[in-house]
Amino acid sequence: MSDALQPPLSLYIHLPWCVRKCPYCDFNSYTAGDKAPRTRYLDALKVDLAIEAERAAERPLVSLFLGGGTPSLFSPDEIAGLLDAVRERYALADNIEISMEANPGTVECGDPAGYRRAGVNRLSIGAQSFSAASLAALGRIHSVDDIGRSVHAATEAGFTNINIDLMYALPGQDVDAALFDIEQAAELEPQHLSWYQLTLEPNTVFHARPPAGLPDEDASWDIQQRGQQRLAELGYEQYEVSAYARGGLRSLHNLNYWSFGDYLAVGAGAHGKISNDEGIWRYAKTANPQQYMEQQENRGDAAALQPVAEPDRLFEFLLNALRLTDGFDEQLFTARTGLAGDTLRQRLVPAIRKGLIASEEGRFWRVTPLGRRFLNDLQAEFLPD
Repeated sequence: MSDALQPPLSLYIHLPWCVRKCPYCDFNSYTAGDKAPRTRYLDALKVDLAIEAERAAERPLVSLFLGGGTPSLFSPDEIAGLLDAVRERYALADNIEISMEANPGTVECGDPAGYRRAGVNRLSIGAQSFSAASLAALGRIHSVDDIGRSVHAATEAGFTNINIDLMYALPGQDVDAALFDIEQAAELEPQHLSWYQLTLEPNTVFHARPPAGLPDEDASWDIQQRGQQRLAELGYEQYEVSAYARGGLRSLHNLNYWSFGDYLAVGAGAHGKISNDEGIWRYAKTANPQQYMEQQENRGDAAALQPVAEPDRLFEFLLNALRLTDGFDEQLFTARTGLAGDTLRQRLVPAIRKGLIASEEGRFWRVTPLGRRFLNDLQAEFLPD
């Protein structure tokens, strides 16, 4: 595959430990806190980084994301050493976005100034709510005041690209309570807000024992509509189902996911996608941190590549691209999937007839307001047979 046709390349590094596992969380995360084997795990990551560098084949990274878990449980020196290992092995784009997740609170937010010196240039702070009752219902261990302190510390450290995570449709939440969360977040002037609905994911505590007082579908839709209106009034442009940016500071890393770009996977449970002359491939690292470290120590674990079949390419592209507010160009679909535009148009016909998606100039596709209301149903239209 020529350089001109290759999609952008990102790198995801997974740091799996938390102080406490939240009841709604379905990520590959584990409770450990100070008992996490950080040094041993970092050594394993560096072995993994060397293996993944071979997959990169000197393609430059446009973004790097440190996710978890709670990456800010690792010290600035540890993060600096990890990023140094990346710089030694990879080509980096001049404007590379280096994001790290952090939770509010003295322990969970760590030292923002130290992370900024280490090279992190985008911080994503998991606030979730500005209601003490909602934080308790979600099993969060930080306080409302911790959120403001963490954002102010990040700003004072020189971060000019800060994201705040918020959730809505929480237990007992109505429209006014959801709008209050948005107002409180906006007062802290982050450049980016991720505002997404609480969902009961399989293999979580909330899925097994749903909390009382969850808004029903109509109430959740009302919250979503009113919240999106208020975010627009506050100057936050929606560019994806749950992503809102000021000043054009969209998440480069997530945009690469949503546009079917390539991404390398480092860390326990990390998932990757890579395109080359032979096809499009997915792979995943061992999820259990102990087994992951043992594999890296013994021989390194590159993880076997699994081909993405053509029907799966169409589905996976649309699963993500349909989330984009701006829509997508047919040329992007062809470049990223290797499939013909006719294949896309034929599959879109039922959704067009239902009024869920519409075309602009015959080659640009955008989800309609009705399609946004029933996005899950629209995405299911493209499931492989």
